[in-house]
Amino acid sequence: MSKDNILFSDIFEIKDIDPEGKKFDRVSRLKARSENYEMDLTLDYNNELYPLEINDKFSLVLASTLSMDGVGSTASAGADKPMTWRERLAGERDLSDEYEYVTYGKVYRFDEIGSGGGGLGAGQKVAVFISYGGLLMCLEGDFRHLQSISVGQNLYCLIRK
Repeated sequence: MSKDNILFSDIFEIKDIDPEGKKFDRVSRLKARSENYEMDLTLDYNNELYPLEINDKFSLVLASTLSMDGVGSTASAGADKPMTWRERLAGERDLSDEYEYVTYGKVYRFDEIGSGGGGLGAGQKVAVFISYGGLLMCLEGDFRHLQSISVGQNLYCLIRK
């Protein structure tokens, strides 16, 4: 498996679920903190498909493609027919096989937090906002861990307990 397609990876512990109250029947919003990079995560998820509880730990990966070799989506299908995660050959594996909950979305905002006006660099806090078909995610922390992510980029969010 190539690491070229993995843009972010860490283990999170859920600190709170629906802190502002439940707004939708099948959607919950979790607040979590990462173990390795001290990142803060706010994530909307389908609680019927993937039930989670406070204090649960899960691995979260942001990837640019589900391909195990890290090559773009048209690599094995030819330039005229793009391959999606649903159009795999029999016996072919991808990243989604290793995770329990997978969503696909787009980065719509990237903010500096508490900037001193010196620009982005080591130690600078940023927030990345991603929409997965209306289910929103905000990942906040040190710029170094999120510098490979940019506005307009399409990403897969993969989660497993």
